[in-house]
Amino acid sequence: MIRVFVVDDQNLVREGLKGLLALVDDVEVIGEAADGQEAVDAVPEVAPDLLLLDLRMPILDGVEVLRQLGARQVLPPTLVLTTFDDDTLLLETIRAGAKGFLLKDVSLDQLAEAIRVVAGGGTLIQPAITERILRGAGNLGNDFPSLEPPDPLTERETQVLRFLAGGFSNREIADSLRVSEGTVKNHISSILSKLGVRDRTRAVLKALELAIF
Repeated sequence: MIRVFVVDDQNLVREGLKGLLALVDDVEVIGEAADGQEAVDAVPEVAPDLLLLDLRMPILDGVEVLRQLGARQVLPPTLVLTTFDDDTLLLETIRAGAKGFLLKDVSLDQLAEAIRVVAGGGTLIQPAITERILRGAGNLGNDFPSLEPPDPLTERETQVLRFLAGGFSNREIADSLRVSEGTVKNHISSILSKLGVRDRTRAVLKALELAIF
């Protein structure tokens, strides 16, 4: 079972999410919070497999929840539900460590699959959100210097990057390519270095920005 903690300030939304996720066999909602501070207090105690997070909330917003849990090293894989009405906020959310982004009008099947992907270590950005994020992607900046000019990705690295964009975990990539999980990790490390980014989400965004695929 994937243990999910739901954070949203609207009671109707929380109840709706809990009711829908109760229909998914491999997902269990183990807790909820009506604002960011409640989430920061509760998440370390219940240690969910996935945090399902709204961005705009009272007391602490979603970005601050990510920052505080990340600073304490207790941030679980996080899937953000958003209306994507603020480009800057979405970019801040990436910086703060979110691994998945969905619009609030997704279907139950889409939500359940996104939960599986992100809880399994993958990255998932709904296409409708990607274009919006890319408008401000230049503001992300590099966290460490990329090679100038950056070395091109190898054919296998590009292949792995496509899997990352699809939200596949290291194990799923390894199984698909019939290589070891360690080999996949090495490829990902090389990809991050060449693109000058520090995590999978930014690697996918950078690849989209550079039209690598």
